[in-house]
Amino acid sequence: MRCYLVRHGEALAAELDPRRPLSERGRADVAKLAKLAAARGVTVAEICHSGILRAQETAEILALSLRPPRGVRQIAGLLPEDDPIIGKAEIESSDQPTMLVGHLPYMGRLAALLVTGDEARGIIEFAPATMVGCSQIGSIWRMDWQINPAIG
Repeated sequence: MRCYLVRHGEALAAELDPRRPLSERGRADVAKLAKLAAARGVTVAEICHSGILRAQETAEILALSLRPPRGVRQIAGLLPEDDPIIGKAEIESSDQPTMLVGHLPYMGRLAALLVTGDEARGIIEFAPATMVGCSQIGSIWRMDWQINPAIG
């Protein structure tokens, strides 16, 4: 099984727009991330997001390039302070590769939980518009790679 964990792109400051949509740079970075992912051969059945505007916009931009057959949908359990066990259960209940788009500190905690079994172990820094590819063999998850527009 494969999964992809994504932190949303750069958002506007709350003072500029309290809804915190993606900034122009955030949109451009996510579009570049989508192209990098497609070039890497990333395919997913669906892209799930937290429902917060910046995560939703990130998921929608990724979907333009990755074209998931099941589309884009909001799910519970991906908010910044949610328990990452919810995301782990979502991934492990899927029969197809899934992408989750969320926030800090959640995405770092979910990656740590998958790979080490301990959400408190910091194993990766999720800059805005970062994607991490993970794979599962048996009950063991591993982190295979990381991409973002700055590192390719």
